[in-house]
Amino acid sequence: MSFTLSFDHLLRLSDGTGVLEHARGSTPRRECGYCVDDVARALVVISREADPSPPLARLGESCLAFLTHAQGADGRFHNRLSYDRRWEDEPGLDDCWGRALWGLGTAAARHRDPWVREDAARAFAASARCRSGWQRAMAFAVLGAAEVLAVRPSDTAAQALLADGAKMLGRPTAKAWPWPEARLSYANALLPEALLCAGDILGDEAVLNDGLDLLGWLLETETHDGHLSVTPVGGWGPGEARPGFDQQPIEAATLADACARAFRLTKDTRWSEGIVRAADWFRGRNDAATPMWDPATGGGFDGLEPNGRNANQGAESTLAALSTMQQAGWIAARAPALAR
Repeated sequence: MSFTLSFDHLLRLSDGTGVLEHARGSTPRRECGYCVDDVARALVVISREADPSPPLARLGESCLAFLTHAQGADGRFHNRLSYDRRWEDEPGLDDCWGRALWGLGTAAARHRDPWVREDAARAFAASARCRSGWQRAMAFAVLGAAEVLAVRPSDTAAQALLADGAKMLGRPTAKAWPWPEARLSYANALLPEALLCAGDILGDEAVLNDGLDLLGWLLETETHDGHLSVTPVGGWGPGEARPGFDQQPIEAATLADACARAFRLTKDTRWSEGIVRAADWFRGRNDAATPMWDPATGGGFDGLEPNGRNANQGAESTLAALSTMQQAGWIAARAPALAR
């Protein structure tokens, strides 16, 4: 399961402002600008690194500055910034708010540098008082709150945010279709991972078990002939044909993250095997038998198609690959038999 973890393409997509959202092939598309969604993902990935290279460390600092610049006085976030540094939207409480809190919470808990941890914690607190009406936005915020509470268990703002988020998260429904939504959509494993966070920290065994049940069902549903066959960009519902395309790398990455959390909580090898499947999806064990990671550039490809892949290497796809490889390296170090 070996990958050489290369941040070359992430750095290629980045500058002193932030992370450019899109690429044509491996060439950044400056005309598409930046977004909080990708900058927050980058801050998560960088904060997980115990010893980032100097360029990667500087990018982490730029990501923190970008998020605090996007943050309004009321805790809401802009999302899209043009290349000439003009905000293209109004501040809101949708997914970018949740992802920003995830990034800030992760930096507050895990970043190597104390000053980054402190500044990220202050920025997290300024937006943790807000609440979103969107389920996935709240789920991302729960992940950020869980990171903060791992190092600051008495943080009242993070406690309240996690508790409120847990109330919004869908619980399993009928056995035939236990998913709390009518269809699978995007970043699906985020929902069970947030339940795992909430159940663990709140000491609520029922919520924790709900998260494990939903994650197990999702992993089984998104597995075909021993490899991942993830939900396509258009979603998937009961009775619809599989496989579906365009499959997105973020689906494999969120499964890897959720399975890593489940493994930490249970030590069940079912979840370590899920991480291996997610990493293998990038290696080419997928419905098109096509690698989704470019070792020459360090980039992740944007989508899996019936006969190959989208050759563009945007920020979301590259960060999804890097995140998955981080989890794969983590599990291989703890379960050497899984390395291959």
